[in-house]
Amino acid sequence: MGEVSSGRREAENAAGFRWERAERLRRRSSVKWRAYPADVLPVWVAEMDCGLAPAVARALADAVALGDTGYPAGTGYAEALRDFAQARWGWAGIAVERTRTVPDVMRGIVEVLRLLTEPGDRVVVNCPVYPPFYAYARNAGREVVEAPLGPDGRIDLAALKEAFREATVIPGARTRSRAVYLLCNPHNPTGTVHRRDELEAVASLAERFGVRVVVDEIHAPLVLGGAAFVPYLGVRGAERAFSLMSASKAWNLAGLKSAVALAGEGAVAELDRMPPQVEEGASHFGVIAHTAALRDGVAWLDTLLPALERNRALFAELLAEYLPAVRYRPGEGTYLAWLDCRATDLGEDPAAVFLERGRVALTGGLPFGTGGAGHARFNLATSPELITEAVHRMAASL
Repeated sequence: MGEVSSGRREAENAAGFRWERAERLRRRSSVKWRAYPADVLPVWVAEMDCGLAPAVARALADAVALGDTGYPAGTGYAEALRDFAQARWGWAGIAVERTRTVPDVMRGIVEVLRLLTEPGDRVVVNCPVYPPFYAYARNAGREVVEAPLGPDGRIDLAALKEAFREATVIPGARTRSRAVYLLCNPHNPTGTVHRRDELEAVASLAERFGVRVVVDEIHAPLVLGGAAFVPYLGVRGAERAFSLMSASKAWNLAGLKSAVALAGEGAVAELDRMPPQVEEGASHFGVIAHTAALRDGVAWLDTLLPALERNRALFAELLAEYLPAVRYRPGEGTYLAWLDCRATDLGEDPAAVFLERGRVALTGGLPFGTGGAGHARFNLATSPELITEAVHRMAASL
């Protein structure tokens, strides 16, 4: 077979998107569809219920046909990310020589924490936030300091300033402790997409307190509703920061492990100290799949995003009709919905009640830290039929 033209690849990708039906999904062996009994509707973990982008499927099939199952090599993934960032966000700030391939975003974050801090140092997070931020930081021997989001779900700069002060002060000492601010952009679970002015204010505060910033930007391609994703490394004052990016969430590639760690111009010395064994931990199939997604799967992504927009609107309508006591502020990014159930009688862990009474599996809010009690997270990356059934079951459980 000869080379397929870029235009044809894009057309194939656009035609390849669809939401899968539940009977087909239950044949999957991943955790979303195997963690609960068959009578439970799973709308919890961040897996999407759609077919694979044809460009990705083709790249993997070609690798299998070639027996190309060895170790990853080269900078193709970083180059694909660079070109995607330039075309998608107008950001030309990715220098391939300032990148490293890592096994996945969270493992990359831990490796960067090891470059910037020592056991006993502190990591600041904006709660409620993705639970592995707590688990991975603590497993690495770092102490977590919370800076709660504001009532509007956005960064509270006053709370962040106080957290930076707490994270860097050593009682009785004249020097400051090393600390890292682990930022989620777009934010999981609220879907907040941070604005440029907010990120510049973060960079200014971090410089003032000597805090290093590490950003999880795994949901960056999943920005909805006219919002604009701003890469943290692209804002003024972020030269000493790190970012972790991946095609994982936007193209449903969680099982194909690979991500890219990016260093700002002032963080090269630390990046150079990253052990080569870290890069060796990435999956060769992961690198192949993520590269194909960024290079040839953009049209497929452009069919996914409107489908997520429609699901978000449908979900808001269903909640208003059947669960008016549950408050939901649609986020600007991700396919995750953060539900405030405190006006119901479901207690601190409403997800447990929805599971027991309604046979719907959401992600409980408690592991997301302060602000998570009385909340639950709903995954909207599924068919409208499944969303509708899930809301009906949740309403019946009340």
